[in-house]
Amino acid sequence: MKALGSHLILELYSCPAALLDDPRHVASVMTSAVNASGATLIKPFFHQFAPQGVSGVIIISESHFTIHTWPEYGYAALDVFTCGEVIDMDAAAKALRKGFKAKSVQKMMFSRGMLDLPPEMIRHKPDAEPLPRPLEN
Repeated sequence: MKALGSHLILELYSCPAALLDDPRHVASVMTSAVNASGATLIKPFFHQFAPQGVSGVIIISESHFTIHTWPEYGYAALDVFTCGEVIDMDAAAKALRKGFKAKSVQKMMFSRGMLDLPPEMIRHKPDAEPLPRPLEN
C-alpha cells in the first residue's frame, strides 16, 4: 500500500530557553527547515505566549510544519506533515535540531493515509495534473 503522506514528530530536549522564547528565531529556524527539506513555503504564522513560549505553523504546498515551545523546560514539540515523497524529512530534522541547539532528540515517523488502492491510483501534488484555471474576463 502507498501512503498519502508522511508525518514526522520531533521532540527536542535541552534547548537554550532564549532560542525557544524568541518568535523571530523560531520563525527563522522553521523557515530554514522548510527550505532544507525542499518544501514549498506558502504562509508562516507565529505567536508569542505570556509569560513565555512560542507556537507556530508554516503552511507548505505539501502540508505543514508546526511547533510549540516550552522554554522553561528547554523543550520543543514539532510536527512535519507532507504529502508525496519528495520532501527530505531528514534534512528538515537536522535543520531543526541544529537551529534550536537541541542536545537530544526523539524522532518518530508515521505513514499517513494508507489506502487500499493500487499505487498508480494515488497521486500527489508534484505528479498531479494542474486543475483548469478559470477564464479571465
